[in-house]
Amino acid sequence: MATPASGLLMYGELAPWWPLVSDPADYAEEAASFLKIFALEPAPARPALLELGSGGGNLASHLHGRFALTLCDLSRDMLHVSRAQNPGVEHVQGDMRTLRLARNFDCVLIHDAVMYLTSADDVRAALATAAAHCRPGGVLVVAPDVVRETFEAYTDHGGRDGADGRGARYLEWVSDPDPRDTTFETLYTLVLRDADGATRVELDRHVEGLFAEGEWLAWLREAGFDARVVGDAWGRRVFRGARR
Repeated sequence: MATPASGLLMYGELAPWWPLVSDPADYAEEAASFLKIFALEPAPARPALLELGSGGGNLASHLHGRFALTLCDLSRDMLHVSRAQNPGVEHVQGDMRTLRLARNFDCVLIHDAVMYLTSADDVRAALATAAAHCRPGGVLVVAPDVVRETFEAYTDHGGRDGADGRGARYLEWVSDPDPRDTTFETLYTLVLRDADGATRVELDRHVEGLFAEGEWLAWLREAGFDARVVGDAWGRRVFRGARR
């Protein structure tokens, strides 16, 4: 994940731990799924792809062989992690709501970073950014973790040990304290162990956006995309928009 709210611990001072919290190897199947959803016709030999909210570059690490990538994130710390994982790939610090690179791409991707857009205005702004960078006939893929119709509270856990002797484990708790608004809450408790054995515990609170499928489709069409919903193996509503 990555976010316009760069003050979050996970994407700021704890960013060096990100590959241990979220294993890059776990993104291979998802990257293959996105390749099928993009389905450019005709397909350029190596399409240019802009990822907005690229975070630590886990997903990109499985895409750079197929695309000429430009990775954008607001967090300088997460971009540092991504550069180590994706050497030679263009990285740009910027906000997905306001970025303007003055060039077009064959594809634009907004992965789960889109969850940190918590108002309709924020979503519209990010989709306007996507439209400004997507060539006519190009494709935008937006993959929120959930929409309002699919939201369920849950808990999860994970993490792993690194070759450098460090280790990280997390507990994730997702809930919706106020179902009447457009947000929900994810709490992370992180237990971090340094190579020297020193340990600490951090609590990180994330507020994320929650919108209906119909709202997403309306905003995509408003931004200039012919949009449809594509289901995937993880039960998500992935939005595919062809730029008019």
